[in-house]
Amino acid sequence: MALATVNPTTGATETIIEPHSPEEVEQRIAQSAAAARTLRTTTFAQRGAWMSAAADILDDQAEGLGELITVEMGKPIAQSVAEVRKSARSMRFYAENAETFLADQPLDDPSKVGASRAWTRYEPLGPVLAIMPWNYPLWQVIRFAAPALMAGNTGLLKHASNVPQAAMFLDSLFERAGFPKGSFRTLLIGSAEVAAVIEDRRVKAVTLTGSEPAGRSVAATAGKSIKKAVLELGGSDPFIVLPSADLTTAAETAVRARISNNGQSCIAGKRFIVHADVYDAFVAEFTGRMSRLVVGNPLLPETEVGPLATRAGRDELADLVEDARERGANVLAGGFIPEDSGYFYAPTVIENIPDDARLVMEEAFGPVASVYRAKDNADALRIANQTTFGLSSSVWTNDPDEEAWFIANLDAGAVFVNGMTVSYPELPFGGIKNSGVGRELAAEGIREFCNLKTVWKA
Repeated sequence: MALATVNPTTGATETIIEPHSPEEVEQRIAQSAAAARTLRTTTFAQRGAWMSAAADILDDQAEGLGELITVEMGKPIAQSVAEVRKSARSMRFYAENAETFLADQPLDDPSKVGASRAWTRYEPLGPVLAIMPWNYPLWQVIRFAAPALMAGNTGLLKHASNVPQAAMFLDSLFERAGFPKGSFRTLLIGSAEVAAVIEDRRVKAVTLTGSEPAGRSVAATAGKSIKKAVLELGGSDPFIVLPSADLTTAAETAVRARISNNGQSCIAGKRFIVHADVYDAFVAEFTGRMSRLVVGNPLLPETEVGPLATRAGRDELADLVEDARERGANVLAGGFIPEDSGYFYAPTVIENIPDDARLVMEEAFGPVASVYRAKDNADALRIANQTTFGLSSSVWTNDPDEEAWFIANLDAGAVFVNGMTVSYPELPFGGIKNSGVGRELAAEGIREFCNLKTVWKA
């Protein structure tokens, strides 16, 4: 089955790319395995030079790559260009810091273990398969590829089928920058073929960013093969607003948190939990701002919200809203599919969502904001922690005691105080509960796909 770029703004097919044959897949895995044997013998300085050169390519082509991303998955053009530049910054971060992150760690007093010296060292595993989503076609891949290659691993990419042009750009990026042939290879395959790649003895580990069902499937396959798996899955992040917060700033940030990437971000604020004392004021400000957003062609600079990436995703979002509405929820803004040719959905605010609505527990992947009235802080925490997800969270307060209490008690991989969740190469990223296992980015991310070897010397 061919892979296609279907422009979500128009619904038109832009490009069709044929998938790789079984023989081509075998060749690419073999290239990756051969490159792994070479790459592990290179120095951090050499890999850093190649990685910096790859970052230069991204910066030089940022405008064109931004347009490619927007055409393939629909995010506003300014956000697409920013994604390219963020990817380049992350590559430079690992080029500069990988050697420090993976330095040998000596035991302070080796005599305690009867040795003259004892230490641990990080060593690359070899080829790592990355199964990546369409919502950040470059950034999601680079935040795996940059640390993996700097550690001396090689990468195999199974990208989402609706961004094949981004996938093929990445296929050649690192080789163009100087990395040995095969250091990074794209596999144009379907989901049904992924298990065989994970099970291949030459593939040493797997990482996936995607849905919870996909994560369960990949983890089960990796588990049967006794291979490391890092999973970054869904999120339904709480955005908690308390009486001491700056409500205007909180509302302004809440809109950006909800509609960034057209609302298609795992770490977007999705559930807005507001203390009863400030609920009416915050929701009025928030709803007004959501209602005034400019929806349209994402290639135009004035557009704030573009289409969803796929028709299926748009229809699933509409079904979630309709289910809540039919069960008695109140739609304050939006809640409809505009009369456009593309996969648009109106920015939506919905309140009074009954407990049996799907929207309470399921992730809304699009510009739909659920708002909840919390009677007190304990109630806000209960609502925040009630889902099966635990990716990130945001809490808005100027009370130090409240801040400390929420930081300690929120079930999440991260807590952002008076700000929206953003991923940074300097900070570890990942979740708990059904949001996944393992960490990306920072020192923790580069160490995930390394063998931590203990050395003892008499």
